[in-house]
Amino acid sequence: VGRKHGIAVCNGSAALDAAIVALGIGSGDEVILPTFTIISCAAAIVRAGAIPVVVDSDSQTWNIDVAQIEAKITPKTKAIMVVHIYGLPVDMAPVLELAQKYNLKIIEDAAEMHGQTYKGQPCGSFGEISTFSFYPNKHITTGEGGIIVTSDDNLAERCR
Repeated sequence: VGRKHGIAVCNGSAALDAAIVALGIGSGDEVILPTFTIISCAAAIVRAGAIPVVVDSDSQTWNIDVAQIEAKITPKTKAIMVVHIYGLPVDMAPVLELAQKYNLKIIEDAAEMHGQTYKGQPCGSFGEISTFSFYPNKHITTGEGGIIVTSDDNLAERCR
């Protein structure tokens, strides 16, 4: 996916945990995520002491409804966790604009997006930090496992 670093972990849930902690998200911080996703996404946020803030899903793609994200942003919001569902990419352009406008980090859960693209760019290449899972129900499986990808040297070291 064109990232400088790939850090292997035992599973996708561990990848999400490490990503949250590496970004310095903690007690009282808010992370926006979709209502329709695996519990691992919200659990990683909660384990870090942060607060999951859910946004409803788009009825056509099941992904986060990007038109509803801005209304959920508060001074406590630190990140937007996008979760690409069923091989359909989140509409990343407006998410990237919001992240830049409000100085938010993007955590990209690309567990169901191995090999998929958004406007020609690989999914897993958009967030400051992105995660993949290799669980048996994924497109690429190792029986278990996951990986964190980033181009940020400091984030990579924190994940390690």
